[in-house]
Amino acid sequence: MKQGFRIFAVVLIIGLSIVSCKNEVKQNAGASSELEEKKPNIVYILTDQWRGSALGYAGNPDVKTPNLDAFAKEAINFTNAVSVLPVCTPHRASLLTGKFPTTTGMFLNDLYLPSEELCMAEIFKKAGYNTAYWGKWHLDGHGRSTFIPKERRQGFDYWKALECSHNYTKMPYYDNEDTNIKTWDEYSPFAIVKDANAYITEHANDEQPFLAFISIATPHYPHNSAPKKYKDLYPSESLTINANIPAKLEERCRKELQGYYAHATATDEAIGRVLKKLKELDLMDNTIVVFSSDHGEMMGAHGVKPFVKQLAWDEAIRVPFLVSYPSIGDNKGAVVNAPLTTPDVLPSLLGLTGIEIPEGVEGENLMELIQNPDPNADRVALVMNPAPFGANFKDEPYRAIRTKQYTYAITPNGPSMFYDNVADPLQQNNLLGKLEMEAMQKDLDAKLHEALQKIGDSIKPRAYYMDKWNYTFDEKKRAIDWWSHDKGEGVVQSPKQF
Repeated sequence: MKQGFRIFAVVLIIGLSIVSCKNEVKQNAGASSELEEKKPNIVYILTDQWRGSALGYAGNPDVKTPNLDAFAKEAINFTNAVSVLPVCTPHRASLLTGKFPTTTGMFLNDLYLPSEELCMAEIFKKAGYNTAYWGKWHLDGHGRSTFIPKERRQGFDYWKALECSHNYTKMPYYDNEDTNIKTWDEYSPFAIVKDANAYITEHANDEQPFLAFISIATPHYPHNSAPKKYKDLYPSESLTINANIPAKLEERCRKELQGYYAHATATDEAIGRVLKKLKELDLMDNTIVVFSSDHGEMMGAHGVKPFVKQLAWDEAIRVPFLVSYPSIGDNKGAVVNAPLTTPDVLPSLLGLTGIEIPEGVEGENLMELIQNPDPNADRVALVMNPAPFGANFKDEPYRAIRTKQYTYAITPNGPSMFYDNVADPLQQNNLLGKLEMEAMQKDLDAKLHEALQKIGDSIKPRAYYMDKWNYTFDEKKRAIDWWSHDKGEGVVQSPKQF
């Protein structure tokens, strides 16, 4: 009997233990579920024409960017991030869709991104996010000062934005559903950030996470409009002129660099205010923060005058990309040398937030590389320009790839660029046809064509793409005519024609 009682007692204890464990598992699962209910916020800070070399943390000896230098020590630094097509509208369309410009047809400035495209804010909104947008949009294609109604905002609800303006001292914008145009009351980076900080403060404790997209148009030209306080930091005669800038452009580049760096330093201060606010509100531990730019600018390099981009040299394509995320821990300040291209951003953000990546997204989810940064990792990042326009109209179309070490590009007439960016960071020694580099050139060419094959693309003349999408340039400016919209005479051009 005693033995039977002992067996009963053991069974009872085991049973109670199992029940207790199950209850504990349920409670832990419930706690875990509650913790996972609110996904991380996202603050995406997009600047305009800020090239990847024009930052203190990137080794620039002149420019002062103390806030971003500090943030680089708290984030993952993608040193070889590139713009998929280095000009505004194509980059932004690719950023929001996760697709390449030849897939969407968004390869020129001032096109309208069709509402049928599934975009970043729509995806995050469906996952329960509040969405907000400030600043330059440049995806509406209905002229640069026209009111953009809610149905054309691609899922962004809170809205203080304008299609495009570079008047930084009196920048116009539209306030949500108010069709009357307004003007920011101070230097636009500071004004935009002040409103963004108010939004972040208001929504800091919401049950829903937020996607706050802060689009600051500086340090894009005009450079002379930078506040004097910041221009005074940069006497033009003291500025470093790179060896790939010819002597005939040196004086002009010094003048432009003074204002360019002044805008950069002022914008760095504005970004610092956002980062400070996130820390004050104790949000950094549940917020993904990204700092980047839509493209760089040539600034005289290789004899190309200031303001010009669209080309495959690093001055135009390489952009800053810093990303911090919850539980970054020991990865703070880590460096990733493997390149990232614009379509990779959306799927990577979706990966970090645990949201399913929609079918049709062409970029790669780099979540693993972000969470396990490896400076020795490498990959191929695709860059393109199917139809150079405006100031670049006489340039050849190209496709290019960037690896952590090399740049390789082709045009319809054959290979055009081959640089070892480690040995030759100013890209002054084109390695095309060098016997000792023949095997590497062949390998890069194969990788480039493999990348094109993945997205159903190939290198063809500009006319092919203009005809395919039924686009027409203004005869004099060789660009999409956006200025006629101000006179009520504009024609919207879009991959989905009206």
